[in-house]
Amino acid sequence: MKVQNLSRRDLLATAAALVVAPTLAKAASDDWSRAAAIRRSVRAPSFPSRIWDIVSFGAVEGDVDATSAAIARAIQACATAGGGRVLVPQGRWPTGAIRLRSRVELHLAAGATLVFSTDPARYAIVATRWEGVELMNYAPLVFADGERDVAITGRGTLDGQGKAWWSWSSGPQFGWRAGLPNQLKARQALFDMAERGVPVAERVFGEGDYLRPMMVQFQNCTNVLVEGVTLRDSPCWTLHPVLCRNVTVRDVTFIGHGPNTDGCDPESVDGMVIERCTFDCGDDCIAIKSGRNADGRRLAKPTRNILIQDCVMKDGHGGVVIGSEVSGGVDNVFVQRCHMDSDQLWYALRFKNNAMRGGVIQDIYARDITVGRVSRAAILCDFNYEEGARGGFTPVLRRVRIERMRARAAAQVADLQGLPNAALGEIVISDCRFDGVTKPSVVAYAPALRLERVTVNGQRATDLTSTQSKSATPSLAAPGSP
Repeated sequence: MKVQNLSRRDLLATAAALVVAPTLAKAASDDWSRAAAIRRSVRAPSFPSRIWDIVSFGAVEGDVDATSAAIARAIQACATAGGGRVLVPQGRWPTGAIRLRSRVELHLAAGATLVFSTDPARYAIVATRWEGVELMNYAPLVFADGERDVAITGRGTLDGQGKAWWSWSSGPQFGWRAGLPNQLKARQALFDMAERGVPVAERVFGEGDYLRPMMVQFQNCTNVLVEGVTLRDSPCWTLHPVLCRNVTVRDVTFIGHGPNTDGCDPESVDGMVIERCTFDCGDDCIAIKSGRNADGRRLAKPTRNILIQDCVMKDGHGGVVIGSEVSGGVDNVFVQRCHMDSDQLWYALRFKNNAMRGGVIQDIYARDITVGRVSRAAILCDFNYEEGARGGFTPVLRRVRIERMRARAAAQVADLQGLPNAALGEIVISDCRFDGVTKPSVVAYAPALRLERVTVNGQRATDLTSTQSKSATPSLAAPGSP
């Protein structure tokens, strides 16, 4: 199936970007006033000062049954009383799945670790979302659905013991070998069900399907806070707010080098602040999403009004990423004052979409981004991701502005690949400096790309595909080539 042609509106918008460029500098300052509005409007929930200590409810270090039951009783008692803090004191506390309730703050004291069981039987089958598709599957390790004013706080650690689950991905580097089970058959079956419109209640997975649970998932929740804790070794995505409003994530450390161990994946979220967090991940550090293919279009819930600031990204596929499951759209995202540096970090800013996903990504602004090392490109915009042009839905990326990015060692400045019938929209790279560049950029079907005061290896750049260091290879592609 061929990619649908861009609508007349999209074609006019792309052409207009070339005409109205002088007005964009003034507009940029106005755009950041929206970021300030997000910061003011997203407020963390507050809780009554009452405390329920899990030890008082029967928790025992080293006893998974006693501790699981005690946590559940403490959460229920706290919620019934109108809310407060459920305290996990110093120690190692083995547990099964945890279900949070409205007005409950799960607080891990310094030195406290919740160690999650690796027995799948401890995770009930619930309605959840997996790689952008709704289904019935294992409950996330910590789960809240339809709640209001809910939090995880403290200086303790949640340990997902992900290594016990990672072989399900089918990756030999994660312990899988011939003869062991994996997720591939069930994953494809789930995606096929979604494309056929099978009701969610009939998309039932669990034992024998090997679809790994997420670590922490807030679903259909309002007023969410995650603060201070360390989230380590998730089975799959680490922190997954989905269909939520008003979410705050701050001073959280994300660690995990398994398959699909993204750090934070806001999906169909409206209003979120991510600040002062540290990411050291096996996949994307922050990945903004809004549903995959038919399921994303069915729900039609974009992710919007996201502010990311003062974060540190170490290992990962991308520092701040949008995609690839963005069929519901993403708009109004702001990124500032982040530091990204690792020879195991592929990209600083990454946009990925294709003609199976479709979806509109627009109004994305980044400024004051410090990049030490990235092993591939500082900026990636890729419509050839996975299925590429093999689909019937037009991916759209427009109104992207990147200001004051400083990269000390980026192998490539940018890899910008639209499609013949889905060109990239307005992308402005302004007042940026890229050093240590050894490969010219790839720019294909990106007619509205504009450079403003950009230097590469100390020289002013006007055409990224022809700018190279003395040791660089010849240009990989000419502008507008496939």
